[in-house]
Parts: sequence; C-alpha cells; structure tokens
Amino acid sequence: MAANKQTKLLAKQLFKLSVVDGTVSPEQVAGVLGWIEKHQPRQSLALLKAYHHRIQIELAKSQAVVEHAGPISDATLKLIENAMAKKYARPIAASAKPAPQLLAGLRVRVGSDVYESTVAGQLASLSV
Repeated sequence: MAANKQTKLLAKQLFKLSVVDGTVSPEQVAGVLGWIEKHQPRQSLALLKAYHHRIQIELAKSQAVVEHAGPISDATLKLIENAMAKKYARPIAASAKPAPQLLAGLRVRVGSDVYESTVAGQLASLSV
C-alpha cells in the first residue's frame, strides 16, 4: 500500500519530532511509535514505512562505512571518523566492512555520499 500525500506529510512531521539537536532521539522515536500505536491513524503501515525510511536515512548520515580490500587498523578508522566529523560538523562513527572485490584502497560511504580511492574505481574511470 503506497502512502498518500497526507500520510507522507504526517511521517515528515513525526520525523521532525524525533530529531533533537540534529540527532535522532531514541526517547522521541519511542514516543512517536507509542502515539501511532495508541491513535492508529489511517494507512498506519504506510505511515510506519515512510517514517522508518526517514529515520534510516538520518541515522546513515552519522555512520561511515569503510569498505577495504586488505587489513585496516583502528587508527585508520579513527582518522576517517575525525575527518568525516570535521567535514559534516557532526559526530560520525566509522565501521569497517571487508570488500574483497576491491583490488586496493578504500571506499567510504556516509549517508548517500561516497568517497572512493580504490584501484578498481580508478580502472573503471579509465575504461569509460
């Protein structure tokens, strides 16, 4: 069931209530979910999906997923965290994710932004 305009607007308003000082507040999210359960608005499943999608996007903005081909040290992850926190002006938590398809280098994803410094990426740009 697709969300209609009113449902999307309500999801947006509920999302705004869930963000405190630029970060998603677990207490606020719990309050919003309690309100939805108590009042059972129309298209509640579509509302929950739209709300979840917005929360998911906001949480991804504070996480840096670092894909790497070989081993990566904790010091390197800390450097990436600090650089991304400085760039985005908010706390960023970095997590390592092995990616054997990369020949060498790193790919960092923060939200929808991707920073790539890999041999595979450079080879792909040459073949275009």
